[in-house]
Amino acid sequence: MYEQILYDVSDPVATIQLNRPDRLNAWTDRMGEEVRHALAKAEADRSVVGIVLTGAGRGFCAGADLKNLQAISAGERGGRAHAELAADPGDPEMGDSFRKTYSYLMSLRKPIVAAINGPCAGMAMPIALFCDLRFASESATFTTAFVRRGLIAEWGLSWTLPRLVGTAHALDLLLSGRKIDAREAERMGLVNRVLPDEKLVSHCQDYVRELAANSSPSSMMVMKRQVYQQLTRELGPSCDEAVKLMVESFSRPDFKEGVQSFLERRPPKFPRI
Repeated sequence: MYEQILYDVSDPVATIQLNRPDRLNAWTDRMGEEVRHALAKAEADRSVVGIVLTGAGRGFCAGADLKNLQAISAGERGGRAHAELAADPGDPEMGDSFRKTYSYLMSLRKPIVAAINGPCAGMAMPIALFCDLRFASESATFTTAFVRRGLIAEWGLSWTLPRLVGTAHALDLLLSGRKIDAREAERMGLVNRVLPDEKLVSHCQDYVRELAANSSPSSMMVMKRQVYQQLTRELGPSCDEAVKLMVESFSRPDFKEGVQSFLERRPPKFPRI
């Protein structure tokens, strides 16, 4: 079914690889549909605890495919959707804001780790920033690029970027469209950490394995929802919601298993979702 991505599950990790290496994995409408479909599969698969999103070859994603940009500049908009790829991943309880074209990644019930293995440009930036964590290879580079194409901060980037790096860094990257390397991205807080190229994907997969070994999937699902929804809420309602959710967690089997495994000094065996 997939023409532009590769999808692999090795319990507890689902790995989605953008697979147009000859075009630096430039993004197309079909690629977006395939990624969405694969994420829905991973979310529904109880063997999957977390998802790694990366690119084939020497790049993560060079942004929108040039042919698409040329078509749009000529007044053409959008291609036909592929019915066989129709999917609706994510938690509806997250609300409409987190269910948009790419913001739906934030509503997924399982953590998504972006393994940025090379150039990450243009619309690849908002996609990477909608992932929950970002690890970069030493050869990775980042550019928003929009301003140099006569465009604006697309797909919610003006919301995510300042929240990660602050307004001054965000405006620097947006207004200049300049390219930064992985170390500068790490200093800004754009990525969580930088790794040798050859260790990047395996590190991200090991990170998910560590989550599977020690962290409650149900707890991670709830905490992800808390963090994103409370970005735009006041402190008081956020504290009240935390108390409510804490009381609810007391009744879940994960709480009993977490306490029991600690007392018995053994790894927890949390149920999958």
